[in-house]
Amino acid sequence: MLRNNRMETPICDFVREYAESDPVRMHMPGHKGKTLTGPEAFDLTEIGGADVLYRSEGIIRRSEENAASLFGTARTVYSAEGSSLCIRGMLYLALLSAKQKGIPARLLAGRNAHHTLMTAAALLDLDVDWLLPAPGEDLLSCAVSAEILDRALEQKQYMAVYLTSPDYLGRRVDLREAAEVCHRHGVPLLVDNAHGAYLKFLPEDSHPITLGADACCDSAHKTLSCLTGAAYLHLSANAPEDWVEKAEQAMSLFASTSPSWLILQSLDRMNRELAGDYPVRLRRMTEKLKALKKTLCEEGWMLAGDEPMKLTLCTADRGYTGEELHDMLRDHGIECEFADREYLVMMPSADTPEGDLERLLSALRGIPRRKHVKETPPELPVPEKVLSIREAMFSPRETLPVSLAVGRVLADACVSCPPAVPVIIAGERITEQAAECMKYYNITECDVVVNS
Repeated sequence: MLRNNRMETPICDFVREYAESDPVRMHMPGHKGKTLTGPEAFDLTEIGGADVLYRSEGIIRRSEENAASLFGTARTVYSAEGSSLCIRGMLYLALLSAKQKGIPARLLAGRNAHHTLMTAAALLDLDVDWLLPAPGEDLLSCAVSAEILDRALEQKQYMAVYLTSPDYLGRRVDLREAAEVCHRHGVPLLVDNAHGAYLKFLPEDSHPITLGADACCDSAHKTLSCLTGAAYLHLSANAPEDWVEKAEQAMSLFASTSPSWLILQSLDRMNRELAGDYPVRLRRMTEKLKALKKTLCEEGWMLAGDEPMKLTLCTADRGYTGEELHDMLRDHGIECEFADREYLVMMPSADTPEGDLERLLSALRGIPRRKHVKETPPELPVPEKVLSIREAMFSPRETLPVSLAVGRVLADACVSCPPAVPVIIAGERITEQAAECMKYYNITECDVVVNS
C-alpha cells in the first residue's frame, strides 16, 4: 500500500505510463487519446493490464484495498456512477441475505430518502415502510429517535433499516444509537452517507461505518476532491460475510460496463490525499467554518443543521426567500449549492480557497435585513399507501394538473419538494394536503395511476 512513505496510486500510474508510451490505440474510446476537451490521453477502456471494475484482480482491487484501509472497512468498492449505484448495490445485498433467511423483502426507511431509493425499490420489488418522526417534528427531518426505531422493529420483520444522514440541509441522525437498536433486533443498518464522505477524517471520526452501520454509500465528489460521479460502497467488518464476496456482483447488476477511467483515477488519487495532509486541511476548514457560523449567529442569522462542512441559512427570518438571497450573492460572484423558499445551502470543502469564507461573510453583511417573511410551507401529509412502489411505477399512467389529481394514486417515483426529498411517493394517495404542498413548491402536474 505504501511506497516511499506515500500511498501508492496503481490506477493513475498505469494510465500515465500507458499514455506516455504513445501506443497505437486500436481500442475504445474513439478519440484515440487526441485532445478535444483536455483529458483524452488518460481516458481508457479495460485494456490489457487495466483490470475490470466489478471483476477486479489487479490495479483496481489494489486501489480499493487502499481505500478500505483508510475508511476502516471490510470492503470498499468504487463507483463511477455516483452513490445512486451504491444504494442499489447495498439494497440488493440486503435483499439476497433476506431471501436466504426467509425474511420478507420489506425495508424500513427514513422518509427523507433520495429519489434513488424509490427507483431501487421498484427495480427490486421492495415493500417500504416509512419511519416517521414524533408528532410535531418535520416529516422530512432526520429526527427519528432510537425509541421510534425500536418500536417499529418490534412490530414487523425487516430485511434492513435504511437511513439518510446527513441530509441535504446538514441534519444528522444519531447513527450510533440507531445501529445499536438495529443490531439488537438482528437487522442490518444501511446508510445513505452521500453528503458525508469527509466525516471519517474529522478529529472525531463520525463516519457511519465507525458508528456501527453495516453498509453505506459515500459520494466522493460531493465533499472530497474527486470528479463528479466518484463514489464508494463501504461494507463493515460486522456486515454479513457474503456481502463482501458478492459486493462486485451487486454493483455490476446495475452498473455500466463502460466505467469512466477518469473517475477511477480520481478515486485512486484521492487515497493519497486522504493518507496525506487532507485531514489537516479539513480540520482547518471546519474550524474556520465554525467561527463563521458563530459570527453569523451573533449577527442575527438563523442556521439549520449540525453537519460540520455545510452552511445552511434559514432565510425567512432575514426577510428573504432562499432564491432571493442566492441571486444577491450571485451579484458578488458567489454560487451556492441550493436555494428554495426557506433555505440557502452552501458546501465548502477542505479545498475551499482561504479567502472565500471572508468574501461570503462580507457579501452577507452587505445584505440589509428586511421584515420577516411570514409565509410558511404547508405541513407535509402523513403518507397513505395504496400500492407498492413497483406496482405504481409499472402501472399505466396519465399526467394531470395537481388540482385534478387529488384522490388519485401517484405513479411517479416521488414528487420531490426542495431540498430533494419527497412530498409523496409512488403508490401513495394524493391528498388535499399533498396537493397544497406541491403547489407551494411550484409543482403543477404529476403522473397518476390510470383508474386509481
